[in-house]
Amino acid sequence: MRVLPCADSGLLVELDDLDEVLALYAELVDEPPAGVVDLVPAARTLLLRLDPAGADPAEIERAVRGARPTRGARPDVGQVEIPVVYDGADLQEVGELTGLGERGVVEAHTGQEWTVAFGGFAPGFGYLVGTDERLHVPRRSTPRTRVPAGAVGLAGEFAGVYPRESPGGWQLLGHTTLRTWDLDRDPPALLLPGVRVRFVEAT
Repeated sequence: MRVLPCADSGLLVELDDLDEVLALYAELVDEPPAGVVDLVPAARTLLLRLDPAGADPAEIERAVRGARPTRGARPDVGQVEIPVVYDGADLQEVGELTGLGERGVVEAHTGQEWTVAFGGFAPGFGYLVGTDERLHVPRRSTPRTRVPAGAVGLAGEFAGVYPRESPGGWQLLGHTTLRTWDLDRDPPALLLPGVRVRFVEAT
């Protein structure tokens, strides 16, 4: 673990891997150290945003270093159910890559609980991690120039839902009509770090 100052009011905790990030985030999110106003996880780091008026960075660093996260622990800041129509352009290929077949991919995708590990790529895009390693598949060798909003896909160890139309190289399994990014909602992003997700097959 390395703890580095970040701008005027932050500490950046560098960790070895995503499991360590999620475990530390799970340990701190419910009762963050005094003076911490936000926690922002990423693939290998956890950013602590501090109250510039009253935080003691040295004391917060001591608290972080003294934390005893449980490896494999996952944060839990709420649950979301996402209905999916499994009609994706890459479903057959993913079935072949995994050896599960199309039906097996759907059953594996819906048969586990996913956790939003962090956000990135676009506003409202959450990187979800699960427990079934059979669904770890590579990104497409040639990205698409247009992926529709609501597309549900896989890439590497992650699942995700495209919040708006954009280019993308994920393997598309299907689509949802659920809006994962809505500026009229507070907060706009549905898939916040720590949210637990269940994909449910829709007809």
